[in-house]
Amino acid sequence: MATLQDTLKDLSIDAEETIRLVENLDDAAWRTPTPATGWTIADQIAHLTFIFQLARTAAADPQTFEKIAAGAAGDFDGAVNAALRGFDHLSPAGLLAAFTAESEACVRALAAVPEDSIVPWLVNPLPPRILTCAGIMEVFGHGQDIADALGVRREPSDRLRHLAEFAWLTRDFGYLSRGLTPPAEPFRFELTAPSGEHWSIGPADAVETITGPAHDFCLLVTRRRHPDDLALTASGDRATEWLGLAQAYRGPAGEGRRPGQFAAHSH
Repeated sequence: MATLQDTLKDLSIDAEETIRLVENLDDAAWRTPTPATGWTIADQIAHLTFIFQLARTAAADPQTFEKIAAGAAGDFDGAVNAALRGFDHLSPAGLLAAFTAESEACVRALAAVPEDSIVPWLVNPLPPRILTCAGIMEVFGHGQDIADALGVRREPSDRLRHLAEFAWLTRDFGYLSRGLTPPAEPFRFELTAPSGEHWSIGPADAVETITGPAHDFCLLVTRRRHPDDLALTASGDRATEWLGLAQAYRGPAGEGRRPGQFAAHSH
C-alpha cells in the first residue's frame, strides 16, 4: 500500500492538472455549464476549493473543524451550497488563486499529521492517507466534469490506484445512499491500470468481482459515466447489481449520467 507522502504527491499532481485545465480560460468560459446540472466550471473549482479548505482545517485545526461539521450536520448539502456562495464574489483569477492556495495548504497540513493517527471528518474520523484518497476522488470526479464541459480528454495515469482502493473501502456507500442493506459477501476488483499493470483489490477468494479498465472503473464509482458506456464486467449477482449503484462518496447519488451521453468523447 502507498504511503501518506506518496498519496499526497499524487494528489498534488492531480490538483496541478486541474489547474492546467482552467488557467487559460477567459472569464466567459468559466461560466460554461458542466454535466452536473446547475454547476458551471467556476462552481466545480469553488467546490474543490471548499473541500481542500475543509480537509486542511480538519488536519490543522480539528476543534474548528468539529464546529464546522456540527453546524453542517443537519443539512450538509445546504452547508456546501452556502459555502459555494462564499466564493461568488471572486473573479476567475481570484478563484483559481484560492484553489491553488487551498490545495497546497491542504497537502502541507495532511503531511504534518502522523500517518498512524486519525483526522476528524464528516461522518467518521479517517487516517490521513484515506482522507487524501478521498481528495483524489473529489478531484477526479469534478475534474472530469470540467474536462467534459471543455470537450477535452484527460490522460489517465496509475495514480488512479488510490481511487480504486478507496472505492473498495467505500463499496457500501451506494447501498446506504438508497436505504438498502449492503451485501455480506466481499467483492474483488480485477482492474487493468493505464500502464497495463494488473491490480487485484479485495480477497482472492471473493466470488463477486468487477473486471475491466481501471479508468472506466473510476468513472463508474464517481458516477461520471453510465455503466452501459464502460468496459466493465461483473461476475456474481451482487456485483452485477452494484454496477448500477456504485458511488465512492457519501450522500445522495445524484442523477449520474445518461447512457450514450458522451458518445462523441473517448472516455
